[in-house]
Amino acid sequence: MSIAAAREPVFRMLDTDGDGVISREEYLARPERAAQRLGREANDPLVVRARTLHERVYTSMDADGDGKVTLRQYADWAGARTFEEVCREALGSLFDLADTDGDGALDRAEFARLREVLGNDPGNAATAFDALDADGDGRVGREEYLSAIRAFVVDGTSPMYDALVTTR
Repeated sequence: MSIAAAREPVFRMLDTDGDGVISREEYLARPERAAQRLGREANDPLVVRARTLHERVYTSMDADGDGKVTLRQYADWAGARTFEEVCREALGSLFDLADTDGDGALDRAEFARLREVLGNDPGNAATAFDALDADGDGRVGREEYLSAIRAFVVDGTSPMYDALVTTR
């Protein structure tokens, strides 16, 4: 499988209008949409942080500055280094928005809401949660979550993402 093919499911999730590019507007709508659907106010410090971090990610992703990222550009951009330099913090900020009790972990309901807000089929969230909740305690920690995303971005494999993108 090519790198572009491995990264296509995430690209499709980010290309919310399906026009073949991730526009600046649709990407930067992610933290706003998450905040609204997760019951956070626009001036909540967690929302402000998420917004700032997502702006940083988009600037990094849109190397030519034209406000449009194609699948090829995304595939060339995504990877281990990019994940660690800009994506980890931005994705962690969305996790923090969903962590309504601030305990550093998501329960099944928080996880499902976050994944639905981010564009995944809500019917697949339970399977994805189970794939991450290795100890069966009903909670997924921030690092477990981010490590699963990193594994997918870097290697193209992750039990969480396999579950999230599988059609029921």
